[in-house]
Amino acid sequence: MSKILNAFLDENLQELRDQGLYNEIEPVEGPNGPIIKIKGKDLINLSSNNYLGLATDEDLKKLNIAAVNKYGVGAGAVRTINGTLDIHIELEKKLAEFKGTEAAISFQSGFNCNMAAISAVMNKNDAILSDELNHASIIDGCRLSGAKIIRVKHQDMDDLRAKAKEATESGQYGKVMYITDGVFSMDGDIANLPGAVEVAKEFDLITYVDDAHGSGVTGKGKGTVKHFGLEKEIDMQMGTLSKAVGVVGGYVAGTQKLVDWLKVRSRPFLFSTAVPPGDVAAIMGALDKISASTELHDKLWENGDYLKAGLKKLGFNIGNSETPITPCIIGEEKLTQQFSKRLAEEGVYAKSIVFPTVPKGTGRVRNMPTAAHTKEMLDDALKIYEKVGKELGVIQ
Repeated sequence: MSKILNAFLDENLQELRDQGLYNEIEPVEGPNGPIIKIKGKDLINLSSNNYLGLATDEDLKKLNIAAVNKYGVGAGAVRTINGTLDIHIELEKKLAEFKGTEAAISFQSGFNCNMAAISAVMNKNDAILSDELNHASIIDGCRLSGAKIIRVKHQDMDDLRAKAKEATESGQYGKVMYITDGVFSMDGDIANLPGAVEVAKEFDLITYVDDAHGSGVTGKGKGTVKHFGLEKEIDMQMGTLSKAVGVVGGYVAGTQKLVDWLKVRSRPFLFSTAVPPGDVAAIMGALDKISASTELHDKLWENGDYLKAGLKKLGFNIGNSETPITPCIIGEEKLTQQFSKRLAEEGVYAKSIVFPTVPKGTGRVRNMPTAAHTKEMLDDALKIYEKVGKELGVIQ
């Protein structure tokens, strides 16, 4: 190994460990359900984004296997050569119907979506107004576009209006976009889309909503844009197929012209092999389940409300979440890491989230009850939270 690289890695890895910022990855031995096995031990799982429990759904497994038997394990090429299977077209029609748009385009991951779509539409002559708590993939997509990035205070419509006015009236930019998460994954709050749309109309902003944590969760499962009834007002709806949908991949939904443009200008679509057919079949099955009934959605919210109430009653700081996402805000990074470790030792897997995912001094354990949890599991988790919280002085 290069001596320079070796010295760099040794110094910086140790610095991360000293600051409590090094993330240990523990492999899960089996399915990612409400109970997981790590190092041979069963743990109540409160760290998954498998919101509706669909990642282990038996019906979706069967659909996946059937599609593999029909099409094979991979698409065999990029979409623009001969990697577009009829099942991909069927999925994209279903996604458009699901999101209430003219068309949709699928990608290999949610991260790819933001890298692809933002950079395909925006360029160095443009400006992007971006909520300061937007996901890393949004930030990277904005950087890749070359556009001027203007940070907007979190959920602050007055700041958005002032910066939109300044950007549009400056004459410096060809296009101006406002981009926001639909649901902010670390705090659980929902974007003020009605306020954003009002500003966007005033200044002719392009509107882009990353609904990775909203699809399947808000709007009776149809997402945050649907939650506010703004399907006709948002230009670009992006989402993942790996969280509530339970599989893998992502999509962008909007007008047919937008999708036509992304098919010829979004680089991950042009230069990466398509989503495997087994995954596509499982995704379509998941969308059918979400569309047919709100049972899983309702159970998710019921469990989220139950856990929130229990943690708040114990005295934990759970922030201002408006969704089942439930942070326990600890603060100091090393204490947050220690808290998460002790939870695991006692039987709850709730991963610590520290800088750079969240600002320094706001370390938290992010809890995500799912539709698959039982009340008994959540009660057991609350007992462990109480024990560890008192032991470490987080609660009295």
